[in-house]
Amino acid sequence: MFIRIRLVAAILVLSTSLAFAGGDKKPVLPAYVLSAETVFVLIDPDAGTSTTSPMANQKARDDVEKALMKWGRFRMAMNAGDADLVVVVRKGSGRIVQPTIGGLPTNDRPVIVQPTDNGGRIGGQKGRPPGSTDPAPQDTHPVPQIEAGVSDDMFLVYHGGEGNPLGSPAWRYIGKDALKSPSVPAVAEFRKAIEEAEKQQQKQKSKP
Repeated sequence: MFIRIRLVAAILVLSTSLAFAGGDKKPVLPAYVLSAETVFVLIDPDAGTSTTSPMANQKARDDVEKALMKWGRFRMAMNAGDADLVVVVRKGSGRIVQPTIGGLPTNDRPVIVQPTDNGGRIGGQKGRPPGSTDPAPQDTHPVPQIEAGVSDDMFLVYHGGEGNPLGSPAWRYIGKDALKSPSVPAVAEFRKAIEEAEKQQQKQKSKP
């Protein structure tokens, strides 16, 4: 049986954020993150389907979406091309190397209704989002593979919008149970990072 070996090259350094100004200074967020109004949550296109927890990534995506809606800062976009920010999530297995099933369209899902304290969201996803390496529906063919990479949960924030393929993340959080509900620590840390960046922005504006 053919088994594909895939290295998870996304992030191999276990750190909680990106874009440091240098030295011991606080992390700096790009202006487009602070001005963003809409967000789209995407399962890492390179993530295979776990053989032991096949719905782990889908649940993590749903939990992150609910946490973002509860926060209330962003509106949920219907697709990545219409979003100011794209959040890519990946549920960790606790192991550096694990067997998964590749070749499945992990970001496909039917129309959903997500109720929250602040209202709700109706949305869905069919086909490949911009920048995705998910197979096209006609190319779907499950393939056993071995993934090697980060063992913890991953939460990465990218510049969204049509014509902005995913490049380097503007911010990231990696940690054990970072995507676990109900607290979803990755969203809580992202909120702290934005609040800190806005405080710095206000201080700079108040300087003579």
